[in-house]
Amino acid sequence: MVGLLVIVGMAIGAMSGFFGIGGGTMLVPTLMLLGYDIKTAIGISVMQMVFSSVYGSWLNHRKGHLNLKEGGVIGLGGFVGALGSGWLLKVLPSIVLELAFVGVVGFAIYRFIKAPSHIDENEGHDLSPVVLFAVGALIGLLAISMGIGGSILLTPILVGMLHYPLKKAVSAGLFFVVFSSVSGFISLSLSGHIDYRDGFIIGIASLIGVQFGIWLAGRTHHKKHKRALIVLYSIILLLMVKKIVLG
Repeated sequence: MVGLLVIVGMAIGAMSGFFGIGGGTMLVPTLMLLGYDIKTAIGISVMQMVFSSVYGSWLNHRKGHLNLKEGGVIGLGGFVGALGSGWLLKVLPSIVLELAFVGVVGFAIYRFIKAPSHIDENEGHDLSPVVLFAVGALIGLLAISMGIGGSILLTPILVGMLHYPLKKAVSAGLFFVVFSSVSGFISLSLSGHIDYRDGFIIGIASLIGVQFGIWLAGRTHHKKHKRALIVLYSIILLLMVKKIVLG
């Protein structure tokens, strides 16, 4: 089982680096297929996201793809919002979390399809820090409660609504996960929802994959990158719907 978890961690890490997501959108359904219940899967997922997002954001910053000022405001909002995730996880039944997960992925697919294929890297997209903080807080609360870092919501919003260039949005999304996942880890730890052993194994393994994913993203054309995101989210959506329908 340990070997399988290592393979899963490396694969999730690679996709996290390439798509700029924490990995929960892929890891939660994968763990559920391996026999974990959704709340245990969420706890492991959040722990893994701490590893992959911190390392991935450091790599993106070194490459100059990360706007620390805007990312920091959104991330701080995500940190504050995610503090309520432990409470929300306690009061919501599993079926509500599963249906919410499907809704989030469906929204992400819609926003990516509607987004323009290319956005000028120099196009302005400044927003009030208050708005950025509020968006981050709402995403942090909802996303961590579903075991995802929030970038699956944030990246489509940045690209489809606020006209961020895709690669910068991907980097900002992964940086957001640093704040929301650390906050969520604290909240879920206090609520007793973390499997530390399996989370540590997957988290450490994901670091190898993250570096490869970021390297690959830097060499992928933006149109292909966007199509890959849509395909990924569609697969995740189908897997989760299958799980809900078949049990």
